Amino acid sequence: MQPTCILCEAKAHHTLGICADCWQNLPWQALSGCPQCGLPAAGNTCGSCLTDPPFFDATHALFEYAYPIDALLQALKYQHALHLARLFAAISLKHVSASDVDCVLPMPMHPARIQQRGFNQSLELAKRITKLLHKPLATHHCQRIRNTPPQASLPLKSRVSNIKAAFTCDDYFVGKHVAIVDDVMTSGASLNELAKTLKAAGAAKVTCWVMARTY
Repeated sequence: MQPTCILCEAKAHHTLGICADCWQNLPWQALSGCPQCGLPAAGNTCGSCLTDPPFFDATHALFEYAYPIDALLQALKYQHALHLARLFAAISLKHVSASDVDCVLPMPMHPARIQQRGFNQSLELAKRITKLLHKPLATHHCQRIRNTPPQASLPLKSRVSNIKAAFTCDDYFVGKHVAIVDDVMTSGASLNELAKTLKAAGAAKVTCWVMARTY
């Protein structure tokens, strides 16, 4: 029996379970974004990254955070649709370069939040990505030590202070190129604070691998 598209239920000729028309119309992230933060910048480093550089060195986003990707990521995050993690991991395999990456780190979640939700969506993504890329998963070397309010519930200007000193990392990362996996990048405050902590622990380079980037 031929599979149907997860988006429109037409016959899915694509190996990932998405039909050719839906695949073509996905909100793919433009290649002309700022290489450091991913925001539109005609392919050059944007003014914000030039004047106030983030601690991460590069950002690779698969999609713009728009329909239907936003709906799929919300289903993964809030409706336990964990099968979608396999879809995003498979797409990541086709669109990210991991040749010089030493390890992959999912965005850590505080234990109390994991207990409340039941899983960490970034970990589910990272587990599948590392399996496909044959890269070490560095989960046990970095923890979230502050149970802060969800970033999405706060205005943008409050997110930096909310996430400050939220992570701790050990010396496993010394000299390594670390790829952080997260579902959505909005202000980048969480990713930047984690990158700052990784750099303080000795990481040589930090790259953000996100499934979607908001503008």
